[in-house]
Amino acid sequence: MNKSEQARKIMLDHHLNCAQSLVSTYCEDFGLDRNMGLKIAMGFGSGMARAGKTCGAVTGTYMILGLSQRINENNTRESIDRTYKLIDEFNRKFKAIHGTLECKELIKQTLITPEERAAAHDKGIFTNVCPNLVRDTAKIMESILATY
Repeated sequence: MNKSEQARKIMLDHHLNCAQSLVSTYCEDFGLDRNMGLKIAMGFGSGMARAGKTCGAVTGTYMILGLSQRINENNTRESIDRTYKLIDEFNRKFKAIHGTLECKELIKQTLITPEERAAAHDKGIFTNVCPNLVRDTAKIMESILATY
């Protein structure tokens, strides 16, 4: 099973949020302990702690893209700029497929209240939509990292 499918499966099997599913799949490849990665990504699910903002799979990808980079101690701005370039490329590719980076637009509802989360569960959003977004972000990220 490739990593993008593994990230999708982790979300389904372990009931992690989208950011955690992405980060936990790749963090050890870039020197971050899996448990620490799960903690770091914990608040980013459902568009920043259920706020419906930037999709957690997207923010998880940003974390991994950052982890993938070396810090130039003599010019830290160079490292930041390189990471921003990767993120910009990721954003363009993701939006070309899904039209937006915003969770509430991707899943077509908000998740703030327990009732909204229950409705999303009943619609299969957490089993049919979000895991596929996790997989898609991983595929895009892998294609970008393969070229750098």
